[in-house]
Amino acid sequence: MLKTFTAAFAASAIMLAAGAGAASAQTVDEIKFLIPGGAGGGWDGTARGTGEALTKSGIVGSASYENMSGGGGGKAIAHIIETKDHDTLMVNSTPIVIRSLQKVFPQSFRDLTPIAGTIGDYGAMVVGKDSDITDLAGLLAAYKADPSSVAIGGGSVAGGMDHLIAALVMKNAGENPTEVKYIPYDAGGKAMAGLLSGEIKALMTGFGEAIELARQGEVKVLCVTSMERLAAALDTPTCDEAGSKGTNFVNWRGFFAAPGLPDDKKAAFVAALEKMYATPEWVAVRDRNGWVEIFNPGADFTAFLEQQEEEVGGLMKELGFL
Repeated sequence: MLKTFTAAFAASAIMLAAGAGAASAQTVDEIKFLIPGGAGGGWDGTARGTGEALTKSGIVGSASYENMSGGGGGKAIAHIIETKDHDTLMVNSTPIVIRSLQKVFPQSFRDLTPIAGTIGDYGAMVVGKDSDITDLAGLLAAYKADPSSVAIGGGSVAGGMDHLIAALVMKNAGENPTEVKYIPYDAGGKAMAGLLSGEIKALMTGFGEAIELARQGEVKVLCVTSMERLAAALDTPTCDEAGSKGTNFVNWRGFFAAPGLPDDKKAAFVAALEKMYATPEWVAVRDRNGWVEIFNPGADFTAFLEQQEEEVGGLMKELGFL
């Protein structure tokens, strides 16, 4: 039985230390960030945070942002393929693998130009500040008593990443993962609004999407899907120690360009992202969001995606999602 799934980059990942020196010069004139979901979600925050660091540090001359929801991310993928705009970078993450496997859209990462994976964001099980549930044990008890009474929301489609991680948490806690009552929202911002309004009992989201509201006392993070406590949340237990044994899942996020991108343009994008890690502007964005630094460019990124496709597909079949 598969007990643990880690979507983090493996041996090819390069962990980069901040403060290695400032960017020497502008590397890219313009980047148009294409975001496949609505405002307030993980993709939105990743694109805007990356653009903020790149422009404020002077590595990129200007950045613009376009949110394009629809088709589980398929609308944005089709758009970048059709337009072939060589100044556009589309943000994406584990769902591009999951939704391609589910045939939510006909394309896959192979129809794009993978540029680089840039960050990791652990999952977080979250409840509102007024919830009568105060820890994961309480959520598990309610689920055990009546799974249909525990609506868990997420910013992805049914059978998507947030649903997958919520099911994994329940499975590793000894519960039936197929009974999760999952409520899908269009991106994490709307899912968080659903939690705060009481539409759902709990929310499965990225830790980076919950950290600021947790700091403000608006939500409580029951656990994070890491095997060690995060520096940004030392008072928050891991799901493993809270009762979901072996749960370890990191959602990578990174960038893709149009198919047929010239080699020199691809190299410039990779160089700009690599330079970014050494800037104080990036450190501020990273720490604000509680992200894990992961840099996996070019061919290494493609190899990782192929490996994740195989591993995620196996997990989805085990959990009944394929």
